[in-house]
Amino acid sequence: MFLRKAAAFIKKEFLIKVSYRFAFLLQIFSIVSRLLIFYFIDRLFGSNIVSQLKPYGVNYFPYVFLGLAFFTYVGTGLGSFANRIRNEQLMGTLEALLATPTKISTMVISIGLWSFIWASISVLVYLICGAFLFGVDLTRTNLLSALVILLLTITSFSGLGLSAASFIMILKRGEPFTWLVNTLFGLFGGVYFPISILPGWIRIISYLLPVTYAVKTMQLAVYRGYPLSALTGEITALLIFSAISLPSGLLLFKGAVKWAKRAGNLAHY
Repeated sequence: MFLRKAAAFIKKEFLIKVSYRFAFLLQIFSIVSRLLIFYFIDRLFGSNIVSQLKPYGVNYFPYVFLGLAFFTYVGTGLGSFANRIRNEQLMGTLEALLATPTKISTMVISIGLWSFIWASISVLVYLICGAFLFGVDLTRTNLLSALVILLLTITSFSGLGLSAASFIMILKRGEPFTWLVNTLFGLFGGVYFPISILPGWIRIISYLLPVTYAVKTMQLAVYRGYPLSALTGEITALLIFSAISLPSGLLLFKGAVKWAKRAGNLAHY
Protein backbone atom coordinates (compact mmCIF):
# COMPACT_ATOMS: atom_id res chain seq x y z
CA MET A 1 0.00 0.00 0.00
CA PHE A 2 2.73 2.44 0.98
CA LEU A 3 4.83 1.67 -2.11
CA ARG A 4 1.84 2.12 -4.40
CA LYS A 5 0.95 5.50 -2.89
CA ALA A 6 4.55 6.69 -2.92
CA ALA A 7 4.93 5.60 -6.56
CA ALA A 8 1.72 7.43 -7.51
CA PHE A 9 2.94 10.60 -5.84
CA ILE A 10 6.35 10.39 -7.53
CA LYS A 11 4.72 9.72 -10.90
CA LYS A 12 2.50 12.80 -10.49
CA GLU A 13 5.44 15.04 -9.65
CA PHE A 14 7.53 13.58 -12.47
CA LEU A 15 4.82 14.27 -15.06
CA ILE A 16 4.53 17.85 -13.82
CA LYS A 17 8.29 18.35 -14.06
CA VAL A 18 8.71 16.91 -17.57
CA SER A 19 5.91 19.14 -18.82
CA TYR A 20 8.22 22.11 -18.17
CA ARG A 21 11.26 21.04 -20.19
CA PHE A 22 12.53 24.57 -20.73
CA ALA A 23 12.72 25.05 -16.95
CA PHE A 24 15.07 22.06 -16.72
CA LEU A 25 17.31 23.54 -19.42
CA LEU A 26 17.37 26.79 -17.48
CA GLN A 27 18.38 24.86 -14.37
CA ILE A 28 21.33 23.31 -16.23
CA PHE A 29 22.33 26.77 -17.48
CA SER A 30 22.07 28.11 -13.92
CA ILE A 31 24.39 25.36 -12.62
CA VAL A 32 26.99 25.94 -15.34
CA SER A 33 26.92 29.72 -14.92
CA ARG A 34 27.25 29.44 -11.14
CA LEU A 35 30.25 27.16 -11.49
CA LEU A 36 31.82 29.55 -14.00
CA ILE A 37 31.51 32.41 -11.51
CA PHE A 38 33.38 30.49 -8.83
CA TYR A 39 35.88 29.17 -11.37
CA PHE A 40 36.94 32.71 -12.24
CA ILE A 41 36.88 33.75 -8.58
CA ASP A 42 39.32 30.92 -8.00
CA ARG A 43 41.53 32.20 -10.84
CA LEU A 44 41.57 35.66 -9.24
CA PHE A 45 41.69 35.03 -5.50
CA GLY A 46 41.96 31.28 -4.91
CA SER A 47 45.65 31.41 -4.03
CA ASN A 48 44.85 33.56 -0.99
CA ILE A 49 43.28 30.67 0.93
CA VAL A 50 45.39 27.74 -0.28
CA SER A 51 46.76 27.23 3.24
CA GLN A 52 43.22 26.92 4.60
CA LEU A 53 42.45 24.18 2.09
CA LYS A 54 45.42 21.92 2.88
CA PRO A 55 43.31 19.50 4.98
CA TYR A 56 41.24 18.74 1.87
CA GLY A 57 44.10 18.58 -0.63
CA VAL A 58 42.40 20.76 -3.26
CA ASN A 59 42.31 24.32 -4.55
CA TYR A 60 39.42 26.69 -4.01
CA PHE A 61 37.30 25.78 -7.04
CA PRO A 62 37.06 22.01 -6.36
CA TYR A 63 36.23 22.85 -2.74
CA VAL A 64 33.38 25.23 -3.56
CA PHE A 65 32.19 23.03 -6.44
CA LEU A 66 31.58 20.12 -4.08
CA GLY A 67 30.09 22.45 -1.48
CA LEU A 68 27.57 23.80 -3.98
CA ALA A 69 26.65 20.36 -5.29
CA PHE A 70 26.26 18.90 -1.82
CA PHE A 71 24.30 21.92 -0.58
CA THR A 72 21.60 20.96 -3.08
CA TYR A 73 20.61 18.17 -0.71
CA VAL A 74 20.71 20.52 2.27
CA GLY A 75 18.46 23.04 0.52
CA THR A 76 16.10 20.27 -0.55
CA GLY A 77 15.83 18.95 2.99
CA LEU A 78 15.18 22.42 4.34
CA GLY A 79 12.74 23.68 1.74
CA SER A 80 11.05 20.84 -0.12
CA PHE A 81 8.37 20.07 2.46
CA ALA A 82 7.52 23.72 3.09
CA ASN A 83 7.42 24.52 -0.64
CA ARG A 84 5.23 21.52 -1.40
CA ILE A 85 2.77 22.37 1.37
CA ARG A 86 2.66 26.00 0.22
CA ASN A 87 1.99 24.96 -3.38
CA GLU A 88 -0.83 22.67 -2.28
CA GLN A 89 -2.31 25.57 -0.28
CA LEU A 90 -2.18 27.93 -3.25
CA MET A 91 -3.71 25.33 -5.60
CA GLY A 92 -6.46 24.61 -3.07
CA THR A 93 -5.63 20.90 -2.90
CA LEU A 94 -4.11 20.70 0.59
CA GLU A 95 -7.43 20.04 2.32
CA ALA A 96 -8.31 17.29 -0.15
CA LEU A 97 -4.86 15.75 0.21
CA LEU A 98 -5.03 15.65 4.01
CA ALA A 99 -8.63 14.42 3.95
CA THR A 100 -7.57 11.16 2.28
CA PRO A 101 -6.89 8.08 4.44
CA THR A 102 -3.19 8.40 3.60
CA LYS A 103 -1.06 8.63 6.74
CA ILE A 104 0.83 11.85 7.29
CA SER A 105 4.08 9.90 7.54
CA THR A 106 3.38 8.30 4.13
CA MET A 107 2.69 11.70 2.60
CA VAL A 108 5.85 13.17 4.12
CA ILE A 109 8.04 10.29 2.92
CA SER A 110 6.53 10.51 -0.58
CA ILE A 111 7.24 14.24 -0.78
CA GLY A 112 10.77 13.61 0.45
CA LEU A 113 11.43 10.78 -1.99
CA TRP A 114 10.51 12.82 -5.03
CA SER A 115 12.34 15.92 -3.81
CA PHE A 116 15.56 14.02 -3.24
CA ILE A 117 15.25 12.16 -6.55
CA TRP A 118 15.08 15.53 -8.30
CA ALA A 119 17.93 16.86 -6.15
CA SER A 120 20.02 13.85 -7.18
CA ILE A 121 19.43 14.71 -10.84
CA SER A 122 20.68 18.24 -10.15
CA VAL A 123 23.72 16.91 -8.29
CA LEU A 124 24.46 14.57 -11.21
CA VAL A 125 24.50 17.61 -13.51
CA TYR A 126 26.94 19.29 -11.09
CA LEU A 127 29.21 16.23 -11.09
CA ILE A 128 29.19 15.87 -14.86
CA CYS A 129 29.99 19.57 -15.32
CA GLY A 130 32.68 19.48 -12.65
CA ALA A 131 34.40 16.39 -14.00
CA PHE A 132 34.15 17.02 -17.74
CA LEU A 133 34.06 20.81 -18.08
CA PHE A 134 36.29 21.86 -15.18
CA GLY A 135 38.47 18.78 -14.68
CA VAL A 136 37.65 18.18 -11.01
CA ASP A 137 39.22 14.89 -9.85
CA LEU A 138 36.65 12.70 -8.06
CA THR A 139 38.53 9.41 -8.37
CA ARG A 140 39.62 9.23 -4.72
CA THR A 141 36.05 9.25 -3.39
CA ASN A 142 35.26 6.79 -0.60
CA LEU A 143 31.76 5.78 -1.71
CA LEU A 144 30.73 4.19 1.59
CA SER A 145 31.66 7.28 3.59
CA ALA A 146 29.97 9.56 1.05
CA LEU A 147 26.73 7.53 1.12
CA VAL A 148 26.58 7.42 4.93
CA ILE A 149 27.21 11.17 5.13
CA LEU A 150 24.55 11.79 2.50
CA LEU A 151 21.98 9.69 4.36
CA LEU A 152 22.65 11.45 7.67
CA THR A 153 22.50 14.83 5.95
CA ILE A 154 19.13 14.01 4.40
CA THR A 155 17.64 12.89 7.72
CA SER A 156 19.07 15.87 9.64
CA PHE A 157 17.79 18.51 7.26
CA SER A 158 14.51 16.79 6.49
CA GLY A 159 13.67 17.19 10.17
CA LEU A 160 14.40 20.91 9.96
CA GLY A 161 12.37 21.05 6.74
CA LEU A 162 9.37 19.50 8.48
CA SER A 163 9.64 22.15 11.18
CA ALA A 164 9.59 24.82 8.44
CA ALA A 165 6.53 23.14 6.89
CA SER A 166 4.82 23.42 10.29
CA PHE A 167 5.22 27.20 10.09
CA ILE A 168 3.66 27.14 6.63
CA MET A 169 0.73 25.10 7.90
CA ILE A 170 -0.05 27.54 10.69
CA LEU A 171 1.19 30.94 9.47
CA LYS A 172 0.69 30.40 5.71
CA ARG A 173 4.05 32.07 5.16
CA GLY A 174 7.43 30.50 5.72
CA GLU A 175 9.67 31.86 2.97
CA PRO A 176 11.62 34.27 5.23
CA PHE A 177 12.37 31.46 7.70
CA THR A 178 13.59 29.07 5.01
CA TRP A 179 15.60 31.78 3.26
CA LEU A 180 17.24 32.87 6.52
CA VAL A 181 18.22 29.32 7.48
CA ASN A 182 19.57 28.57 4.00
CA THR A 183 21.62 31.76 4.00
CA LEU A 184 22.93 31.16 7.52
CA PHE A 185 23.95 27.60 6.70
CA GLY A 186 25.61 28.62 3.45
CA LEU A 187 27.64 31.44 5.00
CA PHE A 188 28.70 29.79 8.25
CA GLY A 189 28.62 26.10 7.34
CA GLY A 190 31.70 25.90 5.14
CA VAL A 191 29.87 25.72 1.82
CA TYR A 192 31.59 28.64 0.08
CA PHE A 193 34.82 28.66 2.08
CA PRO A 194 36.36 26.65 4.94
CA ILE A 195 35.23 27.88 8.34
CA SER A 196 38.86 28.20 9.42
CA ILE A 197 38.98 31.64 7.76
CA LEU A 198 36.16 32.94 9.98
CA PRO A 199 36.82 34.90 13.18
CA GLY A 200 36.81 32.72 16.29
CA TRP A 201 33.52 34.06 17.67
CA ILE A 202 31.69 33.39 14.40
CA ARG A 203 33.21 29.92 14.22
CA ILE A 204 31.29 29.11 17.40
CA ILE A 205 28.08 29.51 15.36
CA SER A 206 29.49 27.21 12.69
CA TYR A 207 30.09 24.42 15.18
CA LEU A 208 26.42 24.57 16.18
CA LEU A 209 25.20 23.95 12.62
CA PRO A 210 24.85 20.41 11.25
CA VAL A 211 25.81 21.58 7.77
CA THR A 212 29.35 22.31 9.03
CA TYR A 213 29.95 18.66 9.86
CA ALA A 214 28.18 17.44 6.72
CA VAL A 215 30.23 19.61 4.35
CA LYS A 216 33.54 18.90 6.09
CA THR A 217 33.09 15.13 6.09
CA MET A 218 31.90 15.07 2.48
CA GLN A 219 34.95 17.08 1.37
CA LEU A 220 37.27 14.67 3.19
CA ALA A 221 35.44 11.57 1.90
CA VAL A 222 35.55 12.77 -1.72
CA TYR A 223 38.97 14.40 -2.00
CA ARG A 224 40.93 12.48 0.64
CA GLY A 225 39.07 9.18 0.51
CA TYR A 226 38.62 9.12 4.29
CA PRO A 227 36.93 5.99 5.68
CA LEU A 228 34.19 6.22 8.30
CA SER A 229 36.68 5.37 11.03
CA ALA A 230 38.52 8.64 10.36
CA LEU A 231 35.31 10.68 10.57
CA THR A 232 33.80 9.36 13.79
CA GLY A 233 33.53 12.75 15.54
CA GLU A 234 31.65 14.46 12.71
CA ILE A 235 29.54 11.35 12.00
CA THR A 236 28.51 11.22 15.67
CA ALA A 237 27.48 14.88 15.52
CA LEU A 238 25.32 14.21 12.45
CA LEU A 239 23.76 11.18 14.15
CA ILE A 240 22.81 13.35 17.13
CA PHE A 241 21.33 16.04 14.87
CA SER A 242 19.34 13.40 12.97
CA ALA A 243 18.07 11.72 16.13
CA ILE A 244 16.78 15.07 17.42
CA SER A 245 15.59 16.90 14.30
CA LEU A 246 13.71 14.16 12.41
CA PRO A 247 11.36 12.93 15.21
CA SER A 248 10.80 16.44 16.53
CA GLY A 249 10.11 17.78 13.02
CA LEU A 250 7.59 15.02 12.33
CA LEU A 251 5.86 15.65 15.67
CA LEU A 252 5.68 19.38 14.98
CA PHE A 253 4.24 18.78 11.53
CA LYS A 254 1.62 16.35 12.81
CA GLY A 255 0.70 18.83 15.52
CA ALA A 256 0.40 21.65 12.97
CA VAL A 257 -1.88 19.52 10.78
CA LYS A 258 -4.14 18.72 13.75
CA TRP A 259 -4.25 22.39 14.72
CA ALA A 260 -5.13 23.46 11.16
CA LYS A 261 -7.90 20.85 10.96
CA ARG A 262 -9.41 21.99 14.25
CA ALA A 263 -9.17 25.66 13.24
CA GLY A 264 -10.59 24.92 9.77
CA ASN A 265 -7.62 26.63 8.08
CA LEU A 266 -6.64 23.95 5.59
CA ALA A 267 -8.46 25.67 2.74
CA HIS A 268 -7.02 29.10 3.57
CA TYR A 269 -3.95 30.51 1.89
